[in-house]
Order: sequence, then C-alpha cells, then structure tokens
Amino acid sequence: MIHGYKRELDGKFLPLTRVSNSTFIDYPHKFEIENNVYVGHHNFIEASNGIKIEEGCQITNFVTITSHSSHDSIRINNHQTKDKIAYHTGSIEINKYSFIGPYSTIMPNTKIGKGCIVCAYSYLQGEFPDFSIIKGNPAKVVGSVKDKDQEFLNNYPEIIHDYNKWAKNE
Repeated sequence: MIHGYKRELDGKFLPLTRVSNSTFIDYPHKFEIENNVYVGHHNFIEASNGIKIEEGCQITNFVTITSHSSHDSIRINNHQTKDKIAYHTGSIEINKYSFIGPYSTIMPNTKIGKGCIVCAYSYLQGEFPDFSIIKGNPAKVVGSVKDKDQEFLNNYPEIIHDYNKWAKNE
C-alpha cells in the first residue's frame, strides 16, 4: 500500500490518500482523486474520459472503473471499432464518503452520489442519488444509508454536528 499519492493531473500531493501498488490506473492524467481516499488491491481504473473520486471514498478490492466500453461495438461491428458505433464513453464521478464493494464494475456515464454504499459484485451504469444503498447486476437502489446512519447518531449524539456538516453541505 502506498501512503500518500501524487496526482498526475496537477502534481498535488495527497498525504491521506492510499492507493495500492497492485491497482492499475490507465490515463492517470484524467484521473482526479481527492485527499483521504482509499483504493485497495487489484483494481483496474481506466480514466480516458475522466474519473473523479471525491474525499473520503473507499474503493475496496478487485473493482473495475472504466470510462469507455467497446464490447457492444466489437460484437456489432465485427471487431471494426474505427467508426465507434455502439462504443460507449463517458465520465465517472464518485462523490464524498461513498464505499465501493469488492468485485463491482462501474461503467461510463455513471454518477454515484455522496455517502453511498455499493454492495459487492454490483454492475453500475447511470445516476444514483446521495445516501443510496446500491446493489445488483444491473445495480438498483435498494435502500438508504440514512436509516443506518440514524442508529449511530442516536447512540453517539456528539457526532451529529460533524455528520450534518458534510452530509448537508454546511
């Protein structure tokens, strides 16, 4: 595990970000990552169309995040992808304090709201609202982390102010 990460995008050093040395990042100059992010082992991140991972996110192990996909194009066009018919591209955004479970795949044109939990083995494409529990292939919203968070806030009222500060963008 590499503690601290220097973004190729702008050369900024992120002292609290940890990226495993077994994670492959393709197009690192289009990979925007913020501080206090954890990227675990054996991940594939392909950022040719832009990927943004905000503060506090956790990307576990064996996760694929890809901003392009040629599988439809190759099948439909008999491996002739030069015209880019059925070739999918788009940026990906993972907002603050979201968790991506192991063996998940995040496809182009995906936006994951803040505070989300993506369950293991999920396949995501599209937009998912803040504080969603996301699960399945294809992934769907199956719940809200706000219910789970409320239990902790009830038991630890001293953390309510800090929680509300980031959760409500104060």
